[in-house]
Amino acid sequence: QVQLVESGGGLVQAGGSLRLSCAASGSIFSINAMGWYRQAPGKARELVAVIISGGNTSYADSVKGRFTISRDNAKNTVYLQMNGLKPEDTAVYYCNADVQWRGSRYYTNYWGQGTQVTVSS
Repeated sequence: QVQLVESGGGLVQAGGSLRLSCAASGSIFSINAMGWYRQAPGKARELVAVIISGGNTSYADSVKGRFTISRDNAKNTVYLQMNGLKPEDTAVYYCNADVQWRGSRYYTNYWGQGTQVTVSS
């Protein structure tokens, strides 16, 4: 069983910063892509940023230049540094990962429970 546990959300004023963390635990053999998604009230869940095992990254246009995704493979952890936060960044942020657990030949996609980010104007 693999779990993704997020932390670091909270309330911040516009222009401020937050750092989200997501740690994967369990009988993990390998993790391919790790990413962050967000869902605002009344809106569909959207991709924010993704990083693959080799380090390549991709960002939503709305966060380019403000957010940075990184990962620590030794800790099975992915981070999202969010700078220059705007009220429209307010959402529940979810961690996502493609995990190959020990004994499996395949990767399985997992979601975290979500962490609330609220940006006040």
